[in-house]
Amino acid sequence: MNKIQTDIDEAVAGIEDGMSVMIGGFGGSGAPIELIDALIDRYKRTGSPGNLAIINNNAGNGAVGIAAMIYAGMVAKVVCSFPRSTDSRAFTERYLAGEIELELVPQGTLAERIRAGGSGIPAFYTPTSYGTQLAEGKPVAEFDGRHYVQERWLKADVAIIKAEIADAKGNLTYNKAARNFAPLMAMAAETTIVQASRIVDPGGIDPEHVVTPGIFVDAIVEVAEPAQEEALLRAGAQS
Repeated sequence: MNKIQTDIDEAVAGIEDGMSVMIGGFGGSGAPIELIDALIDRYKRTGSPGNLAIINNNAGNGAVGIAAMIYAGMVAKVVCSFPRSTDSRAFTERYLAGEIELELVPQGTLAERIRAGGSGIPAFYTPTSYGTQLAEGKPVAEFDGRHYVQERWLKADVAIIKAEIADAKGNLTYNKAARNFAPLMAMAAETTIVQASRIVDPGGIDPEHVVTPGIFVDAIVEVAEPAQEEALLRAGAQS
């Protein structure tokens, strides 16, 4: 099955109001800026998709990427580990105004919740957050004399991620640290949309180098020279 989309707007056309959206990236590393911009452009034209729940490592910086989505008014909730970062004014302003909800999740727990969602594991136990506000209301159990907090899996309607190389069947490789959350998110979402720097024919990726198998990917669009969030921030760009 050929999963290549030639139009980036068509690739994200199925993302609708109220959906939960996992967005790959650790800061700017692996952030799918062009897919995010396509969503923002559609929202500015049509008012949709809005009321989104965004799942990412952080809540955005400056006025690009996730921060630009928040400034546009598209985001109702953020699930992340680092709501405050270098220049997180977009989230901070909305949060202090009571206009956006935050679910704070320790970084390792966030990764494991996403992995559990993609692996069919509805809950697991971790010592992280025991005895803190983050553990309030969650089941606690003792194992071998140590207390552990129960955490639930985390899944999403859609994942939008960035890959280095993709083939037409959706098999993916990543560029070093840009891999971060992307393989886990691809597994945990009902639909996974990928922007890839290069698309090759089936067989063009050594099977031993495939990180995300095509079974987890629904659409791919080629973005030959993707923008880098940090470069945009230095230039003072706004989405």
